[in-house]
Amino acid sequence: MASGSSVLADGHGQGQGGNGQGNHGGDQNQIQHVLLISIDGMHALDFLTCAANGTCPNLKALATTGINYLNTSTSKPSDSFPGLMALMTGGSPRTMGVNYDVAYDRALNPPQNDTGNGLLGTGPCTPGTPSGTSTEFDEGINLNSIPGVHAQEDLNGGAPSGDGGINSIDSTRLERDSSCNPVYPWNFVRVNTIYGVIHAAGGYTAWSDKHPSYSSVGGPSGSSTDVNLDDYYAPEINSNSANYLNPTTGAFPALIPAGCNPLPDQFAVAANDDYTGSFQNIQCYDGLKVNAILNEIDGKNHDGTGKIQVPSIFGMNFQAVSIGQKLIYKDGPTVPAGYSLAGGYTDSVGTPSASLMQEIEFVDRSIGAMVNELNVQHKLKSTLIIITAKHGQSPVDTSRYIRDGSDDPATLLSSCLPDSELNQIGPTEDDVALLWLKPGCNVATEVGVLETMSPALPLASNIAGIGEIFSGPSIALYYNSGDSRAPDILVTPNIGVTYSNSGKKQAEHGGFSHDDVNVMMLVSNPSISASTVTSPVETAQVAPTILQAMGLDPYSLQAVQMEGTQVLPGFRLGGDDNQ
Repeated sequence: MASGSSVLADGHGQGQGGNGQGNHGGDQNQIQHVLLISIDGMHALDFLTCAANGTCPNLKALATTGINYLNTSTSKPSDSFPGLMALMTGGSPRTMGVNYDVAYDRALNPPQNDTGNGLLGTGPCTPGTPSGTSTEFDEGINLNSIPGVHAQEDLNGGAPSGDGGINSIDSTRLERDSSCNPVYPWNFVRVNTIYGVIHAAGGYTAWSDKHPSYSSVGGPSGSSTDVNLDDYYAPEINSNSANYLNPTTGAFPALIPAGCNPLPDQFAVAANDDYTGSFQNIQCYDGLKVNAILNEIDGKNHDGTGKIQVPSIFGMNFQAVSIGQKLIYKDGPTVPAGYSLAGGYTDSVGTPSASLMQEIEFVDRSIGAMVNELNVQHKLKSTLIIITAKHGQSPVDTSRYIRDGSDDPATLLSSCLPDSELNQIGPTEDDVALLWLKPGCNVATEVGVLETMSPALPLASNIAGIGEIFSGPSIALYYNSGDSRAPDILVTPNIGVTYSNSGKKQAEHGGFSHDDVNVMMLVSNPSISASTVTSPVETAQVAPTILQAMGLDPYSLQAVQMEGTQVLPGFRLGGDDNQ
């Protein structure tokens, strides 16, 4: 690995040394900072459409000095947790050990106390005898999660002071290892991350996301406090929006965006809804993280209270587009002018609804503000900007959306799948089904039950909308044999079929379909010549590309070594090929 002093302090990359690749020293590699943005849900199609229609001028401008990758796939499953960690590790769920926010591990023990989402704690734990447990890395591990009431009350996750982050994690709600020690999110990941590599090389690291649990980006440290993150900001997206302005546990005042004091959607506030239930309030939520990024570009910590340095790597996720794609508004009888009651698309070719267009334009303005601030601070030329997404959203054609909450695979196999949140084992379902069978149940037998109760033909008999069933040898396409976290059965449904049964959604993610996994990917810097790459790439390739751009060794990532993940094709800085 190149040294931190030569690469991260002055930005003069050392390339790949004697292997004849990369930037060969000198001033050719001026990348000192990487700004990584995930616009959750943003398809390549969404970018093509808004660029053509002039509704995302800032993203379009970045493409004039960038590479647009049209055929980009995110992780499978395409859930936020593995989608995020693919960007950070260069690996797939097979290697990362990350399947879903809520999944299962036969080699861990349940938490000590109940989580906010109902996973039962079991109190004392006996070392050396793991019983297996659901693994929960979402809002349920926050300090202030209240089972059976409103799962997450406070924007800061219940932290005793400050605005959240890892101080919001309740260690008694974390799964425990074979020695009965709590497993923190960053140690749950089996391989190292770009944050760990850059931090070890002396780089300053920052990230903002939707849950304290997504501090997993730091990667394994073996410590309960060392997260390889110098600045982590994680306002809880599933908290009660009525507490947005709470002076103790709400938004930090200096981060509140214009037009968000008070929140614009008071119907949602009155309903004690979280930020995912409002087209307007989600922008105020995301706006907090945007302002945190602007502070970091100015060399401050995320809340602007201290002067530090511009991070070597930093970034955030946007939730606005994802909400704009899937929300059917329920909190009030009307929406403001320019919005629609239902988000999503108006046709099969991806014409955005009025509400989705509002979210795309909001995100575009926010990214424009970041680019402008980089320019003001004379950091634009030294910053590599990567815009992509953790996941897509399915289906684009909302007329094909089917809610299936009574004949889903978990219901059909209910005798072998006790509820995961109550009995420590069971299914994870969105527009995919990951099924872990309880002891004594036979995989082949249960697959036979699915095939008998929901056969492919006649079509009307396929009551679970099953598209494909993976088990036995075919599970090896996605998981290693004997992996304690691998599901016994994986079901991918037909296009549009979901198992969430939510009346507030008309799209979902997590599955393997094109609309689930295809996302935008734009890599931009003033030294890059505009181009479009149509060959297939994966979001996992972002991780080694970032390290190579900074003059660090992509093979310092364990997942890159294990899976052979390549640097993104066609990536060049100043005409010098970085492959």
